[in-house]
Amino acid sequence: MSALRNEHLSYSRLSRFEACPLSYRLHYLDKHTSEPGVPLSFGKALHAVLERLLQDVIDTEYAGPLSEEHALQLYREEWATSGLSGLDLFQQGLGILQDFVRQQGRVDSRDILAIEKEFRLPVGPFTVLGFIDRVDWVDDETVHVMDYKSNHQLFTREELDSSLQLSLYALAARRMWPWAKKVRLSMWMLRHGVRQETTRTEEQLDAALAYVETLGQQMEKAESFPARLNPNCVYCDHRSNCPAYAKALEGQRDVVCEDTADLESVARERQEVAHLAKILNARKAELEGVLRAHLAEQDELVLAGTRYRMFNTTSLDYPLEPTVAVLARATGLPREELVERLASVEKKALDALLKDAGKRLGTARVALLKAELDSLAAKHHSPRFWAKEVA
Repeated sequence: MSALRNEHLSYSRLSRFEACPLSYRLHYLDKHTSEPGVPLSFGKALHAVLERLLQDVIDTEYAGPLSEEHALQLYREEWATSGLSGLDLFQQGLGILQDFVRQQGRVDSRDILAIEKEFRLPVGPFTVLGFIDRVDWVDDETVHVMDYKSNHQLFTREELDSSLQLSLYALAARRMWPWAKKVRLSMWMLRHGVRQETTRTEEQLDAALAYVETLGQQMEKAESFPARLNPNCVYCDHRSNCPAYAKALEGQRDVVCEDTADLESVARERQEVAHLAKILNARKAELEGVLRAHLAEQDELVLAGTRYRMFNTTSLDYPLEPTVAVLARATGLPREELVERLASVEKKALDALLKDAGKRLGTARVALLKAELDSLAAKHHSPRFWAKEVA
C-alpha cells in the first residue's frame, strides 16, 4: 500500500469515523481546531488527577491508603488550568475523587504495572496507537486492565462485552506482558463507584483485529465523508462546522413518514426525530442557562414577547416518627398499622446509605445486604419503550 492517509489508527480515530465520517474528516484530515465540551474537559481533568495521583505512588514506592488530601490538592491544581467553571461541577469532581480514594483503599506500588501506558499494535498494514489508563498485577498469570470513565450512565452487558476499546487493550496487554495468561478488563465508572468487568475470548480478539483492519481500509479509501446525525452530536467538538448540526438546530428533517403502515419508514423518522429532540433540548438548556444568569441579577426579563422569571417550587416531605405520632393520636390507629400503610424507603436514599456502609462493611457484605433488601422490595412493572441503533 502507498503512503497511508492515517499515520496511525487509534480507538478514538476509529470510533469517530464510525459515529460520523464528517467529524473524522474535520478532526483528523482537515485538522480543524476542536471545541471540546464540558463533559470531555471534565473527564480529561479527572483522568489527569488520577494519573498524577498513582504516578506519585509509583515514584515514591508507596504502599498504603491513598491520600484524599493529596488527591484534592491535585484536583484543585488541574481545575485551575482546565478552563472549567461552576461550583456544582467542581463539587461533582470532589465527590468523585473522594469516592475513588475510599474505594481504592490500600494501594501498593509493586502491584501497579503501568499508568497511561502507550502501546503500538500492528494490525495488517496499520499500527494502532493507544494509551491504557492503568494496568495492575493480579497474580503470576493475570493482569487487570482498567479504563476510567466519567459517564453518567453505566454500560450494558452487551456494550461491555463488545467494546472495541477493551478488545484493543486486551490485545496490547498480551503483547506487553506475554507471561499473562489471563487479562481482566474493567471500565471503572467513576460517577458510580463501580468497576464493570469483562474478558475476551480468542475468537473475539481475532474478530476485533479483522474489524479494525477492515475499518482502516474503509477510512483509507473513503472519498466522501457525510455527516451522520446521532445522539452524541451535542457533545461533538466540531459541531460548529457541521451543516447537519446547524440544520438540526433549525429543526429541519430529511425523513417524513407518509404511510404509518410502513414500519421501516416509521422507524427511520422516529430515529431522526429522537436525534433532533436531543440536539434541540441541549440547545434549549444552553439558552436557558444564559437567561438564568441574567435573572440572578434582576426579577424578570421581557424578551421577544415572553416574560421570564425564576421562582421556587415547594415539595413536602413528612418526617416519619412525628407524622405517625400525630396520626396515631388523631385516628386511634396503632403505630404499626400506620407505618405499614404510609412508610416506604426511597431507592435513591437507600443506595446512598449502602454506598456509605460499604466503606465500613466491604463490597461483598454490602452486595449480600442489597440482595436481601431487594428480596423484600415490592416490584412494580410498567411498559417502557426502548430503542438502540445497530450497525
